[in-house]
Amino acid sequence: MTTSHAFDAPVHLEQAMPLAEMSVAQIAALPPAQLQEAQANLLALQSMVKAVLDRMHTAMEQRYAERAQAARLVNGRDFGVCHLSDGELRVSVDLPKKVSWDQTQLAAIAARIADAGDRVQDYIDVDYSISESRFNNWPPALKEQFAAARTVKPGKPSYRLALQAPEGGA
Repeated sequence: MTTSHAFDAPVHLEQAMPLAEMSVAQIAALPPAQLQEAQANLLALQSMVKAVLDRMHTAMEQRYAERAQAARLVNGRDFGVCHLSDGELRVSVDLPKKVSWDQTQLAAIAARIADAGDRVQDYIDVDYSISESRFNNWPPALKEQFAAARTVKPGKPSYRLALQAPEGGA
């Protein structure tokens, strides 16, 4: 077997599966050639699984993204979890909120807070980020000062699939 990490490297499941039952000590005790082959095989398997999972995620995005966006909008939300039905399948789509802050603008605001005699860390985290819960609890006048430094983007959605009982069934 080659040491290639590419997706097209051969994968031998019959060799990889026994490793799942082995302890760390047993794996560490494998002869060097077997250890190298096991690692190469697992890396090839990992690469293959990642590629297939990426395609699966893209397929679910293609199938459910528009419906999920519409369901969130009906509830007045741009982010968060929504639940869809697809026949007997219940699809939970989670679109997390991903907030970033303009570091230069936050540094200038931090300087103004410090100049006013307040503790910067009462408002701003040391890495010049602001927790979303803190920002949401601020009065509008304070939020307005920071709004230009704030960017909200969607995170990567996740999907969970679970079979539902047929309607009218137990």
